[in-house]
Amino acid sequence: MDNLWLAQILFDLGGVQFGNFTVSESAVSSPVFVNPKVLISHPTALRVASKLMQQEIQLAQSLRRSRVHPFNVVAGVPVGGLLLATAYSLENNTPLIYARIRPEGTGNRGIEGRFTKGDTALIIDDLVTQGSSIVETASLLQENGLAVKDVIVLVDREHGAAERLRRHGYNLMSILKLDVMLNHYMSRGLISEETYRACAEYLRAKQGENNSSPRL
Repeated sequence: MDNLWLAQILFDLGGVQFGNFTVSESAVSSPVFVNPKVLISHPTALRVASKLMQQEIQLAQSLRRSRVHPFNVVAGVPVGGLLLATAYSLENNTPLIYARIRPEGTGNRGIEGRFTKGDTALIIDDLVTQGSSIVETASLLQENGLAVKDVIVLVDREHGAAERLRRHGYNLMSILKLDVMLNHYMSRGLISEETYRACAEYLRAKQGENNSSPRL
């Protein structure tokens, strides 16, 4: 099982749809919608997702110049990232914490779970567009004495999040990139050439915007 198997499962579960959608972070029209949260209905796929994340982390750590810092805890970005982080925690026996960005019910803004100040947290999310929610989560963790160096996501929509996060000092890793998913669906005959072309043009336009935007 590999990342393309996971891309196929996402499609089969209805987690990838084509049409006219508004991407929440950018508030612009998108011809493709990706919802990795559907994986919770497929325990095997959820387990594979956590295994693929661990493989990516181990590969990065095995390099002569490791691209991933050692971490003590994992922190999921609500809501989809928290679901994946829980699966990862169970699969790898790594402590999990939950960063509550906003007060919820009787819970105040803060962090659920035990940790020690000075610990390093690996942030896990299911999908990244521009990276705003990840930056917000990282800021809360750092406010509470945790270090944040690395982030891993299941799907990168390739809207410039990697560069934005890098400018904040965070390294982004991803299991699936949107262009790889689109190529897979096209090669399998799951989407028409017209749909593929519309999505590819949209993706190129977003990448062009990010390449020409001023550095923050």
